[in-house]
Amino acid sequence: MAEDERRVPAAVVFDALGLDYEKAFASDEAHRASLRWLLERLAPGSRVLDVGSGTGRPTAETLADAGHRVLGVDVSPVMVELAARQVPGAEFRRADIRELPLEDGAFDAACAYFSLLQMDRAEQAAVVGRLARAVRPGGFVVLGTVPLDIEGGEGLFMGQPVRVTSFDADAFGELAGRAGLTVLAEERAEFAPAHPDAVPEPHLFLHCRRPAQ
Repeated sequence: MAEDERRVPAAVVFDALGLDYEKAFASDEAHRASLRWLLERLAPGSRVLDVGSGTGRPTAETLADAGHRVLGVDVSPVMVELAARQVPGAEFRRADIRELPLEDGAFDAACAYFSLLQMDRAEQAAVVGRLARAVRPGGFVVLGTVPLDIEGGEGLFMGQPVRVTSFDADAFGELAGRAGLTVLAEERAEFAPAHPDAVPEPHLFLHCRRPAQ
């Protein structure tokens, strides 16, 4: 079996994309607005988990520049290397969030921007549940996804073959609720990545809180 066939599919895709991904999504204002929503609610020096941290921009960089302690995790070694170089104020680790040990209540907030889409629905639900437990009571979980009712759909993303699974907006909100999160705000947008092989896509941002005990 070839090495790529043994690796997490998302790692193969994002190793190939590298900085092209960052450039394609650099003008995503809705993503930056979501980060501002979170920054307005975090206490100084908060500990934040960035799931699918990519090149470190904009999420980890924005949070670290604001003085927060950021741990970024990504399955792509290329992305982890780029992020560590570009955002020295944050910590990055090559890891699969489905397997990474997470202590209950260890973080003040967790972000997962578009990093669940190559997991199946059961895995997405399990990961959101893990993130809900990983933040302290009263902590925040911010989720970004492409809200489409699709399971195991095959296609191309910026020229790379992918298999995508997602939920429509209502079902994704219900998933967050089943994980024990309260959805405080929901934002929808359409974004066209700056790449010749990309097409406009709907985006959904859920801003959630783990209820205080």
